[in-house]
Amino acid sequence: MKNNILRVNEIFYSLQGEGFWTGTPMTFIRLSGCNLRCPFCDTDHSAFSLMTAHDIVEKILSWPARHAVITGGEPSLQDLEDLVELLHTEGYTVHIETNGTNLLPETIDWITCSPKKGGEVVLGRIDELKVVYEGEDVEKFINLFPQAKHFYLQPMSGSNIPQTVSYVLSHPRWNLSLQTHRLINIP
Repeated sequence: MKNNILRVNEIFYSLQGEGFWTGTPMTFIRLSGCNLRCPFCDTDHSAFSLMTAHDIVEKILSWPARHAVITGGEPSLQDLEDLVELLHTEGYTVHIETNGTNLLPETIDWITCSPKKGGEVVLGRIDELKVVYEGEDVEKFINLFPQAKHFYLQPMSGSNIPQTVSYVLSHPRWNLSLQTHRLINIP
């Protein structure tokens, strides 16, 4: 192991609030930094602490769930190999939330790809496609990711829920994903 240093924005234990795993207890490892600057992003990319993979895993071991989500910002901008390996060693199922613009360690168990404007997706495998709906035609994403098993549209910061619902009703391959953690006021 290289024991590289990661820029960690925050680490917390909560319920997954979005997509396929909604309602599942998980540890969230939010890394700092992103290669895209989406206007609806809720992460302060300037705030971070430097931690090794060992530091991160040591911090989360007291929480009972064995699902860990590496998120961001864009987590693929940092070297994740050691962290993923250590999480697996401790019995975690490793999830990642990514914009898909960089390759990922092949050993990640669940990939949620949320493509954004200005970014070209380079991933060959994803499990879940989650698109923040801005009113555009999103059918192109289904053709880009035929291997994905789950397709979700998420209203942009909750501001366009009726339009998103209407699109899902007209295109039933998609499912609606709401930010339930915000609705019930948990992290």
